[in-house]
Amino acid sequence: MRVPLSWLREYVDLPATQTGRDVQARLISVGLEVETVEQLGADLKGPLVVGQVLTIEELEGFKKPIRFCTVDVGRANGTGEPQEIVCGARNFAVGDKVVVVLPGAVLPGGFAIAARKTYGKVSHGMICSSDELGMGDDGTKGIIVLPPEHETGTDAIELLQLVDEVLDIAVTPDRGYCLSLRGVARETAIAYGLPLSDPALIDVPAPNAFGQAVEVADPRGCDRFTARTVTGLRPEARSPIWLRRRLQKAGMRPVSLAVDITNYVMLELGQPLHAYDRTRVRGAIGVRRAEAGEKLVTLDGVERTLDAGDLVITDDRGPIGLAGVMGGANTEIADENDGEVTTEVVIEAAHFDALSVGRTARRHKLASEASRRFERGVDPQAAAAAAQRVVDLLVLLAGGTAEAGVTEVAAPHAPRTILIPADHPDRVAGVAYGRETVVRRLQQVGCDVYGQDDLTVTVPSWRPDLTDPNDLAEEVIRLEGYENLPSTLPKPPAGRGLTDRQRLHRRVGRVLAGAGYVEAPNYPFIGEQVLDTFGLAADDPNRRLVRLVNPLSDEEPALRTTLLPGLLGALRRNDGRGSHDLALFETGLVFHAREELRVAGRLPVDRRPTDEEIAALTATLPEQPRHAAVVLTGAREQAGWWGKGRPAGWADAVEAARLVAHEAGAELTVRAGRYGPWHPGRCAELAVTVEGTERIVGYAGELHPRVLKALGLPARTCAAELDLDLVEAAGTGVVKGPRISTFPVATQDVALVVDSGVPHADVEAALREGAGELLEAVRLFDVYESEQLGAGRKSLAYALRFRAADRTLTVDEASAARDAAVALAAERTGAVLRGA
Repeated sequence: MRVPLSWLREYVDLPATQTGRDVQARLISVGLEVETVEQLGADLKGPLVVGQVLTIEELEGFKKPIRFCTVDVGRANGTGEPQEIVCGARNFAVGDKVVVVLPGAVLPGGFAIAARKTYGKVSHGMICSSDELGMGDDGTKGIIVLPPEHETGTDAIELLQLVDEVLDIAVTPDRGYCLSLRGVARETAIAYGLPLSDPALIDVPAPNAFGQAVEVADPRGCDRFTARTVTGLRPEARSPIWLRRRLQKAGMRPVSLAVDITNYVMLELGQPLHAYDRTRVRGAIGVRRAEAGEKLVTLDGVERTLDAGDLVITDDRGPIGLAGVMGGANTEIADENDGEVTTEVVIEAAHFDALSVGRTARRHKLASEASRRFERGVDPQAAAAAAQRVVDLLVLLAGGTAEAGVTEVAAPHAPRTILIPADHPDRVAGVAYGRETVVRRLQQVGCDVYGQDDLTVTVPSWRPDLTDPNDLAEEVIRLEGYENLPSTLPKPPAGRGLTDRQRLHRRVGRVLAGAGYVEAPNYPFIGEQVLDTFGLAADDPNRRLVRLVNPLSDEEPALRTTLLPGLLGALRRNDGRGSHDLALFETGLVFHAREELRVAGRLPVDRRPTDEEIAALTATLPEQPRHAAVVLTGAREQAGWWGKGRPAGWADAVEAARLVAHEAGAELTVRAGRYGPWHPGRCAELAVTVEGTERIVGYAGELHPRVLKALGLPARTCAAELDLDLVEAAGTGVVKGPRISTFPVATQDVALVVDSGVPHADVEAALREGAGELLEAVRLFDVYESEQLGAGRKSLAYALRFRAADRTLTVDEASAARDAAVALAAERTGAVLRGA
């Protein structure tokens, strides 16, 4: 909502010293979002005057029409002689009054005016258009032609009200009354403690039976309809400058006098209005629901097929307007550009259901200034005053005659009352306001208040957002100043805080960040095509998608079942912008549709739901495990004076998975695997043991070249993803620091020859189990393949570390443990000591 300060001053007698910035600060203090204060004409400098065109000479020989004009500017040029000006516009003639800027002036944007030679003539100034003066669109697309009554030489800066301040207010949905000068003026008056000159407080004649016939078939959709008629409008009547300028400053384009007046009153009082050409209305005006398939051509020239839920205005022929949204072309006000002029109008001021208007506007993708206001709530009591205000302006500016008939169809409506303890705002804010302050503030917003300890508050008609005691408490608090509320830190009860699951997720993020990964959260949406690119089987669990009814993008209509698409997209974007050494991670929920779809029941609101009701609701939700994933490409270790660097490889992805599992205290089993987007020869399957059962929790390794090419990723990109919830279930909780023995370690190396198809993980597991509790660590340090070992054979060399907590191990003890480990490995995997 754009509010010119000069217009606002008509309703609130602000001190002359108050600037737009001052008013902005006051309005923000009472809760309005004043985004900017536009300084109109701040860089404008005269002389800018009214001139009269005396002669026009058409200059020939140029690519576009050029005119050499002499203009009478009175004594504004210091000589009284006609001013010679070159102009290319053609929407003015000899005798017209125009706006002339003389040499020495500065136009908006710092455009200095001086005499200059152009098209073979010397131009001493300019004849101005509205755009050149920063006035906005006036619909003429050319030079400003003023009414003939203005004298030459008159200061045009004052005449056109070019210097002003405009407050741009972002009106929230609950403050719809501030989509009007009346509403903003009320807030301004409260903020300054000044009286309000309410423009709606005017004399309105009582309804009678002589007005325009109106039939409301849907009183729920339209609970009030006021109609007034004005005849005898002068065909030549035009909107005066002050009216056009106020519309322009408020962000609206002047159209014609009747339309401009309805827009002006809408901005003034917040009540949308519509003017019908009376000669084009057939019979009674009606309000009803549309019949499915009915047609209506709206004022924008588009033929629309109506829905049964649309509320429409009708006459004997059918629909003539979408109620609260836009009128129809068949009853449009005509002006001289249409070849005919409207001289009789019917004014509509109605109150329509906000929900109905909002649905109609969205259904037809037809947002308007009227629908914007009806959706946020319009004062139903202002309809009669708004209609009277339009009638008065039409009589004043167009010489019309107001007919005596006044039509008002209104459904019975009782004012809303709210019971509230006088100390309720005190308890909400934690501040002792006191009853007198509460009553005074509620009265300032227009409420009637009665009672002592328990207040009975009657809500004003323009505040449909006030529905319960907390709304009233908010009014008191905001007017007393949010900045005056004390800052008090909450005191949580002892023993509360983050859950074990939350702590694990934070530890995982910290350990991955410490390992050089950068967190890259992504939107949780995917398309099925990426799963095809990954090569997932038709029965893969990751294809059980949860599809959105109203997705943000048709290309990604489902919730993600894996974190990799988002991470790989982030990696591709960063690589395309020149960052080639990347290591990204994300932890987040993935979503799997349940095999059996259930409909969620409605939980009660008058009591706490039972555990069974909550469980039934939870059972309808998709499965939502939390995953952790990493992607990396480029250099894992940079080269420098210290030596050569190292590119990222599949082992780094596996190590990232090990870090995650270690934070949960889980033992991660790593073995060769094959799944989806990973390279079949460079993919590790990750598993943990949960309650005695081994569960696969994810995969890590290098991505398949086919996937890299399809997604536009760098060569040798690696990734890992694992199910954090399963890892947590397999863990021992918070990792405890190991007890460091003071006794020396005994190291024994073994090299075992096994078949090439035997996984290292199986051999390591057998060594761990066979060595017993004296084994502190086992590490694979060499893999060797040679013809000397035999076809299909490989050598795995391990370093075994033995240590006892209470003594120094002897050579015999360490050797015995080693031999036991080798014996079990031989039994389970067929391993033999190399060289034996």
